Amino acid sequence: MIQQITKGIKISVETSYNGTSYRDGKLYYVFSYTISIENVSLETVKLTDRFWCIYDSLNGTEIVSGEGVVGQTPTLLPNDNYTYSSGCFLESNIGAMKGFYTMINLETYDQFKVYIPTFQLTTPVLLN
Repeated sequence: MIQQITKGIKISVETSYNGTSYRDGKLYYVFSYTISIENVSLETVKLTDRFWCIYDSLNGTEIVSGEGVVGQTPTLLPNDNYTYSSGCFLESNIGAMKGFYTMINLETYDQFKVYIPTFQLTTPVLLN
């Protein structure tokens, strides 16, 4: 598990390789990831947006951004934890992801970025 704390928000990431899949006649490597967002600060925050850089060793970099995560914009009180799972399809069996969440402090209304540490997306065969 990879972890990072930014401004009192702890991000933990676990990844999994889920095999291959064909889409439109093309082979893809399927990865899933579970992210836990823990508010270890003393203030209430709300996740408003996400920004991802997805690196694929055969396909370059894809940027994904938008409102919330998996259709939600969770509010976290102090000591709250929010966990979600998502995934991606890569053309190669080696990749990585990193990014950030935009959050707002609901007491001061200040916006800030919470960084998601870089995590690897690699098939188990390459790890042996």
